[in-house]
Amino acid sequence: MDKIVIYDTETTNSTIWGSIIEVGAVVVDKNLKEIGKLNIRGRMPEGEVPSAKALLVNSTSIDLLTKGNYSHYEFLGAVENFFSKAGPAMFMGWSNLNFDRRMFHFNFFKGNRYPYLTHSSPNQEHDGLHIARAAQTLNPETLKTELTEAGNPSLALEALARMQGFDTSQQHTAFHDAYTSLKVLRIIRDKHKDNWDTFLKTSTKTSVETLLTNDGIYSIFENVKGRNMMYLACTLHPKHCFHPLYASWGYLWDLRRDPEPFLDLSVNQLKDILKKFSPKALRVLKTNKAPVVMSKEYALKQKPYLDLDLGIIQKRAKLVRENENFCKNIQIIHREAAEEKAQTKTQEDLLPEETLYEKFIPNKDTALFRTWHSSSWEDKLRLLDKFHDKRCCWFGQKIIYQEAPQILPPDLYKNIKSEIARRILSKNKEKWQTVNMAYTEIDYLRDQASNRDDEVELKKLDEINQFIMSIEKKYEFT
Repeated sequence: MDKIVIYDTETTNSTIWGSIIEVGAVVVDKNLKEIGKLNIRGRMPEGEVPSAKALLVNSTSIDLLTKGNYSHYEFLGAVENFFSKAGPAMFMGWSNLNFDRRMFHFNFFKGNRYPYLTHSSPNQEHDGLHIARAAQTLNPETLKTELTEAGNPSLALEALARMQGFDTSQQHTAFHDAYTSLKVLRIIRDKHKDNWDTFLKTSTKTSVETLLTNDGIYSIFENVKGRNMMYLACTLHPKHCFHPLYASWGYLWDLRRDPEPFLDLSVNQLKDILKKFSPKALRVLKTNKAPVVMSKEYALKQKPYLDLDLGIIQKRAKLVRENENFCKNIQIIHREAAEEKAQTKTQEDLLPEETLYEKFIPNKDTALFRTWHSSSWEDKLRLLDKFHDKRCCWFGQKIIYQEAPQILPPDLYKNIKSEIARRILSKNKEKWQTVNMAYTEIDYLRDQASNRDDEVELKKLDEINQFIMSIEKKYEFT
């Protein structure tokens, strides 16, 4: 890939219920030379209650949250446009696959935009943290690190910036963190020139699936309880190497374990044995999470694999790979565990915002998005009847309520406002942030700030509290 977009977000809350309010991105060529950038903020959408802690972390004042140049709708449109023009590219952040990517999924979904822009072909997506973990495991001198409370090297971006001597005065602003990620990645690339392309080669699901279905022995990397670990693992039988229900989970066998005593065990016997292993005998590669996979030579240089004869390792790999029934039993064990877990999940009805991964948006509707966004607000209202998916219709109604409420029929306006009020004024512990939950959070943060005699933070919390009160007042008599 000739271009990489290194990006970061700042948000009001969690992935499903929060909103992105700031995006920073640096576009670089394959040599990590800057060729473009984006630094943009948007207002929080109407009808949402923000997290006070999130606003403190990303230094968002109430003025920034409510009086920025771009509404949330305009902001998402500008980001989508920039990302579309930057492609085809590899999109990358710092721990972005666990958070930022999901934030875009749900914000674009709720905004009637295609959710998977950053990693749909021809785009690819990777994670700078995964690369750093692999590089640091191969060579602990790659980056200067400080220790976590548990005594492990910290690869948190803020800590790395401090230890590399970077300016951290603007940390937790999106563009600053994106640019810091770029500077860290440049250090890794300079110290791992021979491995850089290999670090990047698993940036698509297809590339990881190919590794898992081919006959291979690899060095793989995981973070286990804060420690960066490297394992020597082999692929399973190609027909039975993926989780039977979670399609993006692929399995490898840790070659410290001799599989021969377990090949003919029953499913229940094998299940009991696998539970007892520490470290686990089965390692998971998530095909949509860009796991770094390297040549077997790296893990072979470290214990416990260093003590094993290469012939023994190859024999173990062959036994696992060629024993179809053994690999099939592993699948059965994981199917049963997943089905048991599914039975314990709550059966409550999901709200539309929660259903992105439960049901695909019809192609007819995604094809309509561009026309819908380019239309006038009056035409947007009329076009809502064209959507087959009721979720798109609801999201469209809510966008119009937030952006052009004057064109909504009175009954529809009232229904949308009443639904927002029902959610944010709930007295229950909800999945989304309510007014009551916001007050509780602010009280807790005030106690902490008082204990530190932090007058600046106390003043910020007073401003946030006043803002929450204004939201409550607007919706309490709906």
